[in-house]
Amino acid sequence: MLEKHSESEVHVDKVEQGPASSIAFGLERIGLIAVRAPIVSCIILLALIVGAVFGIHRIKIDDSLSQLFRSDTREFKQYEEVTKKFPAEEFDVLVVVEGKNLLARNNLEKLRDFITDMQLVEGTRGLVSLFSARQAPAPGKLPAALFPAELPEGEAYDKFIETVKNNEIIRGKLLSEDGTLALVVLSLDPEVVASSKLTKTVGDIRALMKEDLGDTGLNVQLSGVPVMQLEIRNAVERDGLTYNILGILAGCVIAIIFFRKISFMIAAAFPPMIAILLALGALGWANFNLNMFLNVMTPLIMVISFSDSMQLTFAARDRLIAGQDKFTAFKNAVLVVGPACVLTHGTAGISFIALQFSDSDLIRKFGEAGLAATIIALVAVLSLVPVFGVLFVRNEKIFAVKFQSADAGVQALRNFCYWIAVRMVGRPGLFSLIAVLFVGGLGVIYANLEPRYRLADQVPDKRQAVAASDRLDAKLTGANPVNVLIQFPKGETLYSPETLQTIADVHATVEKAAGVGNVWSLETLRRWLAAKAGSADVATLKEYVNVIPEHLVRRFIDAEQDAVVVAGRVPDKDSSQLLPIVDKLDSELDAVRKKHPGYEIAVTGLAAIAARNSASMIEKLNRGLTVEFALVALFIGLAFRSWVVMFACILPGIFPVVMSGTVLWAMGEGLQFASVVALTVSFGLGLSATIHFLNRLRLESKPGVGSALAVERATVLVGPALILTTVVLACGLVVTVFSDLPSLRLFGWLSAFSMVMALVADLFILRPTAMWLINLHARLQGPDKPAI
Repeated sequence: MLEKHSESEVHVDKVEQGPASSIAFGLERIGLIAVRAPIVSCIILLALIVGAVFGIHRIKIDDSLSQLFRSDTREFKQYEEVTKKFPAEEFDVLVVVEGKNLLARNNLEKLRDFITDMQLVEGTRGLVSLFSARQAPAPGKLPAALFPAELPEGEAYDKFIETVKNNEIIRGKLLSEDGTLALVVLSLDPEVVASSKLTKTVGDIRALMKEDLGDTGLNVQLSGVPVMQLEIRNAVERDGLTYNILGILAGCVIAIIFFRKISFMIAAAFPPMIAILLALGALGWANFNLNMFLNVMTPLIMVISFSDSMQLTFAARDRLIAGQDKFTAFKNAVLVVGPACVLTHGTAGISFIALQFSDSDLIRKFGEAGLAATIIALVAVLSLVPVFGVLFVRNEKIFAVKFQSADAGVQALRNFCYWIAVRMVGRPGLFSLIAVLFVGGLGVIYANLEPRYRLADQVPDKRQAVAASDRLDAKLTGANPVNVLIQFPKGETLYSPETLQTIADVHATVEKAAGVGNVWSLETLRRWLAAKAGSADVATLKEYVNVIPEHLVRRFIDAEQDAVVVAGRVPDKDSSQLLPIVDKLDSELDAVRKKHPGYEIAVTGLAAIAARNSASMIEKLNRGLTVEFALVALFIGLAFRSWVVMFACILPGIFPVVMSGTVLWAMGEGLQFASVVALTVSFGLGLSATIHFLNRLRLESKPGVGSALAVERATVLVGPALILTTVVLACGLVVTVFSDLPSLRLFGWLSAFSMVMALVADLFILRPTAMWLINLHARLQGPDKPAI
């Protein structure tokens, strides 16, 4: 029996036409257009490649930390308004200096020199540090600097340090309580942050760190939005190169090992590579920006296209071995395997369409880009595999004779597939019941996964920014800003008594809020003047606001003086831990709103936006995945015009998702944006194996052929290609583990794992389920009416 099935290649000649109706409604025939004039097609292709290269150069990188939450919601629009009115946070570099001997006289002198030198770096607008603190002002005079030009020595220095550590302005804000960590807030020019000049500016700061503080023993790290954006930008550029090289190498190496001919490697591996180039070029011309999700478009295109190119190449190869000429072999491969290729791209397209229901502009853009790439990949694979096959395959008769007797690698895979098929069709009812119970149990575990989000997961964790933020979390209550925006009603000004009292009440409420620290506002200056100068009248307050550098004033007062911000900071915790802090602060501010009607008071900031929106956005994506299960099953069932196919693909489609979710649960992880998107896309892509098997089973199911024999034949014919493509696809996705971005690493390994689980489902769940449903159909409809 095994020998009979290992020679199934001969059988392909008799089923070329297959059923009268195509499951792709004839769309697979677009692959026959280019092969009619292969030389002309290659000339056109070359022109498209040149255009794609120029398009790729148009792609820009979106490194904004808020990109994930960019939407039309009221909360995000309010956040954007705050960043425009009070732009400091978007352009602040946080310099974290830490050491047990931080306040030693020699180290303090060098730290002051370092801060002075930083102000001379091109692109800086000013800074705030512990050296910005002032002494109590004398009546009618501006306050002198807290730090004298010449630091005292001996006991006088020790007393001076105690004064510094107890200074109300810097204590717990710019200097930790124990005096071992100092924060320097360096404001950069917005034009520098938005341009390539940021690399040089940050590089100059790092050079000064080494030059001025290199021999002090102090640990100096950079954080803040500009540094995080630069690290994201560098990681995205580096990752793109890594994915291209490793993904292409994986495809080429595996193709050449099993095909053992350069011409077949070109036919199988080059169309996906060209699809990548054309798709990225099209995205560039369409003005898509490269970001944390679009950065995985390269391996995704490889995943989408390589599976089908391998199936087409395997099918043509079998026909060549059976004695067909190369033109006929590749033409028939398109006619027989092409419909399944169209359908697999269709299910992948549905996965990307499902992402359009997200509230996040970033995820919707990813869905749009993925849909466009899917269409381009389909046309490229269907057209280029036969073109390259006709152009590069030589001496097909010699090839046929040689591989009829020597095809050890593929034959071993056929034997393995046959061994599995025989056992799966032996007791289909039992195996189907086990599959239902197993998938159901995994589904219960998956349902208990909770949404998770941390800002640190979007930033390279192998660089300084995250480590510096962790130190700020530990020593200065946090690095992530939470702002309270206060907008004045008409008729009220910045210095009116009602406005100043409102600011004071909001400041006091934020100070008392659990989990929020490092609070700054106009009230901070007002309190300091009252304590040190003995006067907090409006005239004195105005005088000091007018002499403070503008870049400092704009942190808390907008240019029109009709709104202010009370700024606090929170640690970078999971959104589920931050949400209670934000909600409680918002509810405590209700008393201030009631006391001061007319003043609009809102809690905002990236941390607040993330805490409020991330869980609901992730849950909505997850619900969309559930809807996708039903839509894809219905789509496949309608394409095959068979309820047997519709129900047969449900369990193997769901299994990779719930199995991956169970792994996340076992690791103590929840559902993050990257994991939900990975599962959504992997579900559509993972059905490729299912569709190719069902298409082959459809061709094998005909009068006189038993259902068990049809399943075995289909498994032997498509199984080797499915196994090889899964290996290649997993390798193409798992290269993302080399990324510095935690979200991309999660996306990569989870997608790769899902692909492997899709193969497991195809071999051990789809076979018995399909067999059982076919038998059920025969009992209900009669054996003469085909089930597929």
